[in-house]
Amino acid sequence: MIPEGPSPVTSSPLQFFPWMSPSPGIGSPFPWLWELKPEERGLWLIRLLVACANHVAAGSLENANIGLEQISHLASPDGDTMQRIAAYFTEALANRMLKAWPGLHKALNSTKISSVPDEILVQKLFFELCPFLKLAYIITNQAIVEAMEGEKMVHIIDLNSCEPAQWINLFQTFSARPEGPPHLRITGIHEQKEVLEQMALRLTEEAEKLDIPFQFNPIVCKLENLDLESLRVKTGEALAVSSVLQLHSLLATDDEVPRRNFNSPPVSKTRVLQMTQRTFGEWLEKEPVHIYNPSSDIASSPSSLAPAPKMGSFLAALRALSPKVMVVTEQESNHNGSTLMERVIEALNFYAALFDCLESTVSRAPIERQKVEKMLFGEEIKNIIACEGGERKERHEKLEKWILRLELAGFGRVPLSYHGMLQAGRLLQTNNYDGYKMKEENGCLVMCWQERPLYSISAWGFRR
Repeated sequence: MIPEGPSPVTSSPLQFFPWMSPSPGIGSPFPWLWELKPEERGLWLIRLLVACANHVAAGSLENANIGLEQISHLASPDGDTMQRIAAYFTEALANRMLKAWPGLHKALNSTKISSVPDEILVQKLFFELCPFLKLAYIITNQAIVEAMEGEKMVHIIDLNSCEPAQWINLFQTFSARPEGPPHLRITGIHEQKEVLEQMALRLTEEAEKLDIPFQFNPIVCKLENLDLESLRVKTGEALAVSSVLQLHSLLATDDEVPRRNFNSPPVSKTRVLQMTQRTFGEWLEKEPVHIYNPSSDIASSPSSLAPAPKMGSFLAALRALSPKVMVVTEQESNHNGSTLMERVIEALNFYAALFDCLESTVSRAPIERQKVEKMLFGEEIKNIIACEGGERKERHEKLEKWILRLELAGFGRVPLSYHGMLQAGRLLQTNNYDGYKMKEENGCLVMCWQERPLYSISAWGFRR
């Protein structure tokens, strides 16, 4: 157990582990590290990561650098769950440290190329390797089908239009209606024109095969810049809204200026890191890790709701369009804490479960798994930890906060489809997705790995 003695703001990481010697040996400067068993290595990685994050939060870059060096001898992007997590968390912490020198940070990132095909590929790989998006699409589509029963003109607004598979499934369901399919219009919103072009091509082809009257309305923009007039909602259309892992990004628009100094030191207050998912949690049950909470004054309470006028305005504007149903899928974790240490601990919990479920589903060798971890999870971790202000887009919040936000905007909860839940359950059973679970919570659905909730789905209608 880490001693609760001197504050990590002024102490070296070595004071937490007095028998660690940084003096060089043969080969690795810490030869004893290679003799650790996987369980011991996981515990040391957790301790070192927490201690290093505390130094980064305090602006103690020299001590943080020592911590990063120690972690580098244990972490590996192709190792076990904790080794892989540690590799991406140290990259994120190092990225945050580099921002203390803006010129250096910009120079090291000046030639970075963002490839649209790669972004499309990694999203598709996540869809294929894990069942979470499949489940979200099944639940969303069935909620829309039931809300649109008897409607002849249906308009769906897709706030993150990037995966044709979702709507192809809906086309097939609409095509089988006894009264025939409705006239269907989908407005797809995405910041990449190429993504929307591929969506339009694939969906138009499928609609023609099924003889469904169909129109795709692409809107190339970021969600925060969306002009609701461009949605062109027509009189007589029954409206539905689908938001899959997208709404949280709007919270960044309410925080264009960092709320705290980037390197503000933590106060000396402890709390225990509690984790429940398999593997990661089992280590911590044996030896809990005490960490220093950067500030008890501004720590995020689970039930508190930070003011977010732009988010509120956006939701109120959507509600004014009178959608028959809006289905929202979001990450079930609080990565929008005001302090770095809050976000580090929440992110460790959340991504440990995600990496663990990939560990059980896919072997370590495939390049597809490494791409998902590096290009999707790794980039999210980096954004949560290394960024502040408007640059920090991955502001995931838990279901209880989304319920408050949506109710304040005038939405009322709609029960999720029982038939949709049955379909989702069959998907897990028939594809042998062992360890994945679904739970009902407050009339909504949470998707879990083992007992750890990872994503939530909720359905909403406008209150008259």
